Amino acid sequence: QVQLVESGGGLVQTGGSLNLSCAASGRTFSGYCVGWFRQAPGKERDFVAAIRRGGSTYYADSVKGRFTISRDNAKNTVYLQMNSLKPEDTAVYYCAADIGPDYGNNWSDRRRYDYWGQGTQVTVSS
Repeated sequence: QVQLVESGGGLVQTGGSLNLSCAASGRTFSGYCVGWFRQAPGKERDFVAAIRRGGSTYYADSVKGRFTISRDNAKNTVYLQMNSLKPEDTAVYYCAADIGPDYGNNWSDRRRYDYWGQGTQVTVSS
């Protein structure tokens, strides 16, 4: 079992920054991949970024160059630093854990993730 708790969301103006955190517990944190997804009202839950156990990172095209995912295994926490925010970044942001084998290239597929947090709201005003 893995428990995930997101924090750090809020209201920010266009061009601003936020740093989301995903605190994990219940299983050896360094042994699994963590992804961030987001869901806007009326839309599907979309991939944002992922970080594998070895530190490799992956990003959606829409956030490349603006968002950075990182992990601190000593703190059992994954971060999503979001810069140059746009109104279209407004969504509920979820972190998710993939505890399966560390191979493949479908890190953006939400079906490979086994555990999900409750989400944190990010609102970017224009």
